Amino acid sequence: MNTRLNDTLTFFARILLAYLFIQAGWGKLFSYEGTAGYMASQGVSAHLLPLVILLELGGGLAILAGFMTRFTAFSIAFFSLVSGVMFHFDPSSSGQMIHFYKNVSVAGGYLALAVLGAGSFSVDYWLSNKLKQDTKWTRLMVLVR
Repeated sequence: MNTRLNDTLTFFARILLAYLFIQAGWGKLFSYEGTAGYMASQGVSAHLLPLVILLELGGGLAILAGFMTRFTAFSIAFFSLVSGVMFHFDPSSSGQMIHFYKNVSVAGGYLALAVLGAGSFSVDYWLSNKLKQDTKWTRLMVLVR
């Protein structure tokens, strides 16, 4: 495949992957009490909810923009696996297992994005080109490109 097609498909993959988490974070933000109650019912401290919202909404927006893509994608992949096990792994419920498998699949997509990077239609690409000449930013580029 040519580079332009790869970058275009990577951009569309970012949109599709980000949508799920932007929507989920937005939903938790506007149904805070209900989500906190559900987390507590599953034995998870509701004090973690702001971090979950930050990761889902902020991470989703970062993936959409292509900002710190590798780090963010890896973080969301890890979160997807952990939350899948904690909230959905119930072999006695086919509905919950479908959600678990969805989380595992989404984690796979985010791991692929962590390996590929954001592509040229991204803030990461723009930053790497803009700051390439400035050696003090070289370490930052390892994270964002």
